[in-house]
Amino acid sequence: MKVGQDHYRSIWVEGGAVRIIDQTRLPHEFIVVTLDTLGQAATAIRDMWVRGAPLIGATAAYGVAIAMRDDPSDAGLARACATLIKTRPTAVNLRWALEEMARVLGPLAPSARAGAAMARAAEIADEDVAINAAIGDHGLQIIRAIAGRKGGPVRILTHCNAGWLATVDWGTATAPIYKAHQAGIPLHVWVDETRPRNQGAHLTAWEMAGSGISHALIVDNAGGHLMQHKEVDMVIVGTDRTTARGDVCNKIGTYLKALAAHDNGVPFYVALPSPTIDWHLEDGVAGVPIEERSGDEVSFVQGKLPDGTVTRLRISPEATPAANPAFDVTPARLVTGLITERGVAAPGALAGLFPDHPR
Repeated sequence: MKVGQDHYRSIWVEGGAVRIIDQTRLPHEFIVVTLDTLGQAATAIRDMWVRGAPLIGATAAYGVAIAMRDDPSDAGLARACATLIKTRPTAVNLRWALEEMARVLGPLAPSARAGAAMARAAEIADEDVAINAAIGDHGLQIIRAIAGRKGGPVRILTHCNAGWLATVDWGTATAPIYKAHQAGIPLHVWVDETRPRNQGAHLTAWEMAGSGISHALIVDNAGGHLMQHKEVDMVIVGTDRTTARGDVCNKIGTYLKALAAHDNGVPFYVALPSPTIDWHLEDGVAGVPIEERSGDEVSFVQGKLPDGTVTRLRISPEATPAANPAFDVTPARLVTGLITERGVAAPGALAGLFPDHPR
């Protein structure tokens, strides 16, 4: 997608160096960071300079490639994978990317690993772009059908940031939105702030504004009210891990949106790239590890002062502790459809689209 007049991916190689956008600085500052070491790649994932399941996977792949430049031995490969797998526990793309890199590199001689690692990481990034573009094409048909029935703009509620910043390009939940916008379909996107970290307010709103898409920022708890008053035509969210039966783990608060949508008859769709499917898991509520992040993300907010200074402010009493589960699980029964790169499936029919993926 574009930042100003320039096309960017969220991770890319320039002059042999791996570069990312530091998303903790958005929307007030646009900062590009170079990843030079395995430790920097791990920090970028752990501290959420990059975030979103597909981008975490791509960054982990490039992290292994960076590590292979310094130590391509068997011990170096094992150390790289062990370091990176510890950074974020919930997104299954992280594990998938590391297993894929180990599969490709393991049989090779150490002298061949650095080049092969960089090549496979680049392929993983390109594959993600293609997957998300295909998700956009399938989701576009849903938006087009709603537009044909109702007239006027299609009003879409999304949650957190499942945009191009959360992937290598296009995004997952935003891919159908971008495709519909390019097709000339009138849209209006309700962007909820998504506490904590305000990734809707900081990132999705920044993407929508940069793309010229009609949108409005709302507080998290306004979604149900808007659905009750027929102001939402559909909900599209992303996912960090989806089970074989279609339970969806996503940013905390997704479950509440799904409940409100179910109660008000609003279609609830999940944009689902196949590397995010955990084919080994059925029950998401019981089986998905939910990351507990620092309470500071709840107790503090980041913003810009009137003089332009970007700062961090405490919003709670210093003596008050904060709990911070980062994700929740939406049961498959609340999901209208899963928009994948191979088509749209009901949760129980997901395996039918992917017969080549082992259960």
